[in-house]
Order: sequence, then structure tokens, then C-alpha cells
Amino acid sequence: MRAVQITSLAGPSALEVATIDEPAAGPDSVVVDVHVAGVTFPEVLQSRGEYQVKPPLPFVPGSEVAGVVRSAPEGSGLSAGQRVAAFPGLGGFAETVAVSPAMVFPLPDAVTFEAGASLPMNYLTVHFGLVRRGQLKAGDTVLVHGAAGGVGTAAVQLASALGARVIAVVSSDEKVGTAKAAGADEVVLADGFKDAVKGLTGGRGVDIVVDPVGGDRFTDSLRSLAREGRLLVIGFTGGEIPQVKVNRLLLNNISVVGVGWGAFWMPQPSYLQEQWADLLPLIEAGKLDPVVGRSFPLERAVDALLELDERRAAGKVLLSVR
Repeated sequence: MRAVQITSLAGPSALEVATIDEPAAGPDSVVVDVHVAGVTFPEVLQSRGEYQVKPPLPFVPGSEVAGVVRSAPEGSGLSAGQRVAAFPGLGGFAETVAVSPAMVFPLPDAVTFEAGASLPMNYLTVHFGLVRRGQLKAGDTVLVHGAAGGVGTAAVQLASALGARVIAVVSSDEKVGTAKAAGADEVVLADGFKDAVKGLTGGRGVDIVVDPVGGDRFTDSLRSLAREGRLLVIGFTGGEIPQVKVNRLLLNNISVVGVGWGAFWMPQPSYLQEQWADLLPLIEAGKLDPVVGRSFPLERAVDALLELDERRAAGKVLLSVR
């Protein structure tokens, strides 16, 4: 089968398309013929050896896919020919992938493969962040950084679907439309966002900040929180891991909350199915409809990763496999 491999840790440009053996289908594996693969920031980090998961070289990256079940173990609730999304963690940038049944999710007929491949990583991450870690409730005001990217658009959509007012932060005027398409109530530019938030909230601040960016905007995010507000730390696409002076947390009884989705579900994989069951009514109702950006053929995986690495992405970046 065709697959994209990371053969050296020289960054996205070192990805190569190769012909390799199909994955062995174990007795407890669902074999999925991949139609579309989602591209995520961890793949960018893996191409440089900077992600916490460091498989031996060469390996096939790709954490999320959508496609059709080729075979499934008895008792899994899945069957050949079924349309699914899946979260293999690795191996998704290929024509075929083997996945644990716990990480395979039936797709409603109305959901395209492009949307399906956009769901597992980003939407399950922000669901864990907003619902479990952030304790979001209807009526909250949520500030979302990186609101034109994959995680950001997912956070905007889910927070809005759960009854929150959403203020989106984007890095340029060109990305405003993407954040609005995801359902943001207001969109502000990253430069000067703190003052903009103060104006939009009448000086109160926001209840939750969703931060997949990190970097130099972290302190102003803390200053943007209302009383007992929560800053959700999801990632560091800005490159720099910020530090916090903990005395700032005392001033307004605010919290900095880690959102380590993988660290949470790995000891209990059944949690993924619980999350999917929680999100499915919103997916079926069309309230969660991923904002899809550029789609690249498998042979252009380098360009897909550079889209994220160079922060050009507007919406979810995809690889079209079939």
C-alpha cells in the first residue's frame, strides 16, 4: 500500500511517500480502508522528534482518519462496509490502517469523510477540555485562541453548541471569516486582544480561555479572565512554553488547567466512546460540522504539514487518500 513515512527528523520536508506492507490485522483490530486523513500539529512535532511519542524510524504518522471498515472482530459492533472515523494514533497517513475497536466511531450517513477525519483529535480534545476540565456551562463566555485552526474551530463550535458566548482570536484579517464560519459571536485580532475582550465584556472578562497557542499572549490571557475563570492549556503551536507567576492566580481566584486528553484516556480507552456518544447528537443535528480548509493528496503530505508549521491553516487540513 502507499503510505507517508517519517524517515528522518529533519522536519516536514523530510516526509517520503513509500510502498509498504499493509498492517497485520490482529484478532482485536479493525481494518479500515482510509479515504481521508486528518493532519494535526503533533505530526509536525513528530517530524522533528519533538513530540512525546517517539516511534523508531521509519514510521507512518497520522492520528485520525475516516474511511470504510474492511474487517472487524466479532462483538465489536462494527461490520465490513461500514463508514467510520477512527483514531489510530499512528499509521493514518496510509491507504489502510489497523485500529483498536475502542478508537473507531461509526459515522452518520450525512457526515462526509472529510468531516469525519476532522473530528477525532480536535473535537474529542476540546470536549475533554471544555466539558470535563473547564466545567463549561450554558451562558459562559469563552475566549478561543488560534480560532481559525483545527483545534480552534472545533472549540468555537463546541462551546457555541453548548450554549456559550464565543469570542474568537485570530492572527490576521484573512482568518476572521474562518472563525465566523465556525460560529464565533465576535472575532478579534491577537494584537491587542486583551483590550478588545475588556470592551466586549464590559470589563468583566471571560469565564474560560482555550489556549492551543501559548507563547507571549499567555499573560494577557490570564488578565482576560473573570472571577474564578479558567485558562485551558491545550498546546504550544506558538513554539514557546509560557511560565506563570502563581501570585497572578490569587488576584481573581483564577485557575490554569492542564488539558492532557491523551494522558487521561490512555489508561481507560473506553472514555473515547463515552465522548463520542456525548458528541453524536450534536454531530447528527449539524451543530458540529468541521470547518474544512485545504486538502492535499497523499503525495503532498509535506505541503500539508507546512500549512500547519507555517501557521497558514484556515480550518482543518486534510490528506485525500482515495
